[in-house]
Amino acid sequence: MTHPLSIGTRVRHPQYGAGIVLDNSRETAYHITFPNFGEKVIGKDYEGLEVIELAPAPEQRLSLGDVERVMVQVLRQWSDISEPVHLGSRWRGGTMILQPGDPDLKAKEIPIETFFHKIVMLRDRLRVLEQQINKQKGLEEDEKINLQQYITRIYGSLTTFNVLFAHKDDYFKGEGKG
Repeated sequence: MTHPLSIGTRVRHPQYGAGIVLDNSRETAYHITFPNFGEKVIGKDYEGLEVIELAPAPEQRLSLGDVERVMVQVLRQWSDISEPVHLGSRWRGGTMILQPGDPDLKAKEIPIETFFHKIVMLRDRLRVLEQQINKQKGLEEDEKINLQQYITRIYGSLTTFNVLFAHKDDYFKGEGKG
């Protein structure tokens, strides 16, 4: 390669596969992240690196923090990796009791943290399902919209559990008003 690769350039390495240039400030090497192999330092003179998509050179140098923010945003949007979601402080250490109507039957006690974890997993899997629907090339646009409406209604049905979340940004949101 005769020209330096800009931060954000997508490359392919014969061993590590596709990756993104994170840092090009070293004189002799790039810092490149590969989804399945993590961050690697690859020499700028390495001949086996193929450019998939060259990122434009920024007028001002990007910081590693800028790149990290973009990568977190991409991961949130396109993967099933999620950030920790926190249980509201008033519920920590609490117990959920399911009391049957029949007094001869025993109540079931579940730690709220366990129940909350399952609710968060459900929410995350619904998000992944939404992404999978959007990526389907075999579905017509109106079919995608129809399926999305069902998912939105499911979110709406789960808004009862918003009381468990510590932060409103994590809430389930249905169709809403307006």
